[in-house]
Amino acid sequence: MSNLSVNRELVSPVPLSSEPPVVRFHHSKILALFRAIDSALIVAVLWAGLELFGLQWSNLYTAFAITAVIVFGFFAEGNEVYYLWRGHGMLDLAGRILFAWVATSIFIAIAALAIYSFKSVGIMVIASWLVATPVLMVSMHLGRRLLLAKLRAHPTEPRRVAIVGATDLGVRLINSMKTMPWLGYKVMGFYDDRAPSNDVSRRLIGSHIDVKGDLEQLYQDAHAGKLDMVFVALPMRAELRMHAVIDRLADTTISPYVIPDVFNFDLLHSRLTCLQGIPALSIYDSPLVDNGWTKRVEDLVLGAGILALLALPMLLIAIGVKVTSPGPVFFKQTRYGMGGEKIKVWKFRSMTVCEDGNDVAQAKRADPRITPFGNFLRRTSLDELPQLFNVISGSMSLVGPRPHAVAHNEFYRGQIKGYMLRHKVKPGITGLAQVNGFRGETETLDKMSGRIAYDLEYIRNWSIFLDIKILWKTIFKGFVGQNVY
Repeated sequence: MSNLSVNRELVSPVPLSSEPPVVRFHHSKILALFRAIDSALIVAVLWAGLELFGLQWSNLYTAFAITAVIVFGFFAEGNEVYYLWRGHGMLDLAGRILFAWVATSIFIAIAALAIYSFKSVGIMVIASWLVATPVLMVSMHLGRRLLLAKLRAHPTEPRRVAIVGATDLGVRLINSMKTMPWLGYKVMGFYDDRAPSNDVSRRLIGSHIDVKGDLEQLYQDAHAGKLDMVFVALPMRAELRMHAVIDRLADTTISPYVIPDVFNFDLLHSRLTCLQGIPALSIYDSPLVDNGWTKRVEDLVLGAGILALLALPMLLIAIGVKVTSPGPVFFKQTRYGMGGEKIKVWKFRSMTVCEDGNDVAQAKRADPRITPFGNFLRRTSLDELPQLFNVISGSMSLVGPRPHAVAHNEFYRGQIKGYMLRHKVKPGITGLAQVNGFRGETETLDKMSGRIAYDLEYIRNWSIFLDIKILWKTIFKGFVGQNVY
């Protein structure tokens, strides 16, 4: 008989290293392989095009190929094409690949026109290359997903998944898995020992909630080898319960995952980052942290083009302001810019006064301060055109939340939750709120609250495509409005 006594209390093993544990991001080897394959495909399609048209490979085409590989890699990385955790749907993935290649094509076309003559470039070869490459690339990626979905659906490679917590987050997690069959997850159901409740923050009830049992049943199924992965989707306040679940699952060989319910926060533009293995999630972030240069290029290119087109009309408006009423042509008012910094916003003067203080009244219907010519400018938003100078100088953007007077900011920031979050991006000449009817006077708190809701929605979902969509809508519905006076 052994002299060793049995201690029934479990003891944690002594760590061999004094280094604290870290969290590592998951990297897909398959996606890393396809990143390399995409680069090779770009070169191969160009070579095939030259062979097809009977042309010789030269240093010119070497430059094209290398440039395309580098530029496409840059835009693909920015669009998160090779990020497994993004869980793009097939159409979304195809769109991201096409966007990255279109941006690459535009870059190559501009560079080619600036450096080379038409005679030195095989136009048909380049055109065929620019068209065929994205078609083959998208087809290859979609084929990969279909193949993986078929292979992982085979019973010899099960990924049987259980969800701890019949919560909104758990339902959202299951729906995400169903839209990504190539991951090979087979959801077995929920496990929850809480009483059903109409409180959505607790256990949900309904025909779509398949609860297999309580937590004891979970441990029994885990021990019996009926599960491969467990996702714990309990509320963040249930920290002790989550610890207990994870500790019990340490007596099995399944892989537990903790899903923090961060969606209880009113996320603005959230980003996940990692600081030496310490995960951190931003709650109120700006989309311009990573994409500020993109939006700046957009503002400079489009802003300069629009300013060139409107230079003559702006000159005529300036003359009209000067001859129809005494006072300066331009009016500069202090507003809050990005980060809450004060900026001077340019406008054509439309009133007999130039108010810029701590007590600025919003313009109202039949406002006696508005000049007759100023009334026309305000109704058509032509008084806002000098803000193109703000765009070029960098204090404003073409698209963004409209800047309010400092006095209005100080009032409404105490009335509307999250009001100041609209200053996470540069103010714009037009915005999502304006093309959805929230222009002009906001005489009630509800109207201002509606405008702010659209401003925050814009920040949450910002993209170049959204900016272009707003600019397009502005042409048809952003210059006039029933509340504009």
